[in-house]
Amino acid sequence: MIPDFFALPLAFQFTSPGPILVKIGPLVIRWYGFLIASAVLIGVSLSQYLAKRRDVNPDLLSDLSIWLVLGAIPTARLYYVLFEWSEYAQHPERIIAIWQGGIAIHGAIIGGVIAALIFAKLKRVSFWQLADLVAPSLILGQAIGRWGNFFNSEAFGDPTNLPWKLYIPPERRPPELAEFKYFHPTFLYESLWDLAVFALLITLFFRSLSGKPPLKIGTLSLVYLAGYSLGRLWIEGLRTDSLMFGPLRIAQIVSLLGIIFGLAGLAWLYIAKRRLPDVSDQ
Repeated sequence: MIPDFFALPLAFQFTSPGPILVKIGPLVIRWYGFLIASAVLIGVSLSQYLAKRRDVNPDLLSDLSIWLVLGAIPTARLYYVLFEWSEYAQHPERIIAIWQGGIAIHGAIIGGVIAALIFAKLKRVSFWQLADLVAPSLILGQAIGRWGNFFNSEAFGDPTNLPWKLYIPPERRPPELAEFKYFHPTFLYESLWDLAVFALLITLFFRSLSGKPPLKIGTLSLVYLAGYSLGRLWIEGLRTDSLMFGPLRIAQIVSLLGIIFGLAGLAWLYIAKRRLPDVSDQ
């Protein structure tokens, strides 16, 4: 007899305990901020370790991390607010309330790339070399940060009755889905996908150190871009809170561009056997 897994007890049902991790008097520490801070610290440490393995000064990655945070967080929030302007225009005081959630990873990537390009130009180092050392940390940080959506009961998918369904409290449900209690835990799908991409990048990195085969500069960055974008493309289709541009989901448009750019870059490196243009060459 084949067991019906969809009829099993709801042992995997997800229910957020709430957005607050610790509250001591006026001091409030939220899960969202804690997870982002943890992701940054873990990411910096990992990037420095990878830099050492590639004979790159790890202090360079420490300095770069400050630039990335200063460049990524404001643009991640700005990106989100711009595409949700109809809501924030009515509540402008909430624009800076980043601790309540509402940042976009694509906005963070845009800001981080701009900051890294400026940093590489000033330091006269390879942008793509730096990007390769940051890419595994970035995707690992995304896997960690997605759990902030869980604690905030946000970024969930369509209604579902799967064993791993996510309970969303009434005040967090879209009005048109108010009668449903359980939704796809898209935060979990993306977190697991990100961990898989992280495992791929780390495997490629350490295989290259043993010479099987050596990776060309820029490879890890392009694999990250194509790999993450591929997962985000289908996961975004499940979400109920996508940022929209007319009838189109912005994240899916950006993900398609990411897949195209990533695959084209890899073809440039390994089929055309050319180098990527770099600020250090100028």
